[in-house]
Amino acid sequence: MYDVIVIGARCAGSPTAMLFAQQGYRVLLLEKARFPQDTLSSHYIHLEGVALLKRWGLLDKLREAGCRPITHQSYEGPGVRIDGFSLPIDGLRTTYAPRRYVLDPILADGAVAAGVEFRESCAVNDLVFEGDRVVGVRYTTPGGVQATDRARLVVGADGMRSLVARKAGAPNVIEHPRLTCTYYSYWAGVPAHFELYERPGRWVGVIPTNDDLTLLMTYFPQDEYHDVRKGVEPFYLETFRSTAPELYERMRSGERVEQLYGTGHQENYFRKAFGPGWVLVGDAVNHKDSITARGITEAFVQAQTLTEYIGDRLHDDAALTAALGRYEDNLGDDAFSHYQGALNVAELKPEGRVEMLRKLVGHQELVDRYFSTLSGACSIDDFYNDELLTLLDQS
Repeated sequence: MYDVIVIGARCAGSPTAMLFAQQGYRVLLLEKARFPQDTLSSHYIHLEGVALLKRWGLLDKLREAGCRPITHQSYEGPGVRIDGFSLPIDGLRTTYAPRRYVLDPILADGAVAAGVEFRESCAVNDLVFEGDRVVGVRYTTPGGVQATDRARLVVGADGMRSLVARKAGAPNVIEHPRLTCTYYSYWAGVPAHFELYERPGRWVGVIPTNDDLTLLMTYFPQDEYHDVRKGVEPFYLETFRSTAPELYERMRSGERVEQLYGTGHQENYFRKAFGPGWVLVGDAVNHKDSITARGITEAFVQAQTLTEYIGDRLHDDAALTAALGRYEDNLGDDAFSHYQGALNVAELKPEGRVEMLRKLVGHQELVDRYFSTLSGACSIDDFYNDELLTLLDQS
């Protein structure tokens, strides 16, 4: 019998398994894919996540994998452009946007190094219950054999369509309609930093990634999804031409080296986070529009928070329930603030945002503090400090 079984070995699951193992627990990590394997992603790790990678001893491995460092961010909207970067976290002021076939194996290797038993190509089919308590999982091995393992706690790190959430009956406690659809690809020969461009109804993200490639992403309103998916490439290219003409010229000098990837199924919700014998992390518990690229970072934060709260209390019923309750409450604080921020951006209505940002031009410290609200270095409440409020009142 295991102390913990974690289902899903990507950005939420592998760190959760690793951190439990480092606390001395016996941990089984199950993953349906075989790494390395790519997946839909915005790739970007905000400074909050980079700081955790350093704390976990994995940041150097990411650097060694050839992921380009990012130290400059810009935003351009109607009539405004700001350039700067987030304030530091733990002395770090460099971020990364690794391909997932690079990042996910690094995280899984970190779990294995901590003592986790990692099994790939294992499809979890069901949860095992005793009364109303989850006590294990049933899964199919790579050889097609049906297997069952038991644990004190089952962690669902299995994404937006979480089997753990479905089988445990975890309801959505907050839910909003889909707001955007997104399509992206990878380009060679397009020099870039972390660039954001916005016009009414359109959003463009530009992020350097591995192998000297640049990720070029477009966002459209959800109600255009059926039209966009019928003619993805023309919509994609026209968005760059009309929203970011200078970037479009850079693209014309470069080359798209992969197909277009995308989705119109960007759900927005918080689920009930835990119940008897189970807990959810990452996209399984909270998913939102990817337009602010917070998913990887928040998966890291949740893994750290959950394992810290539980600590050595896994086998104490009352203490475990209290720890899981604290974890759920924590999701209602910073995670909800980032959730609401993503929904605001995903409305693709820049008017109010650019009006405020125009007033920041020439005030570099405030520009960097604004970028810091996205990175996790500064809360929204701290951003709207007396200096900013005075500036807004005077303008």
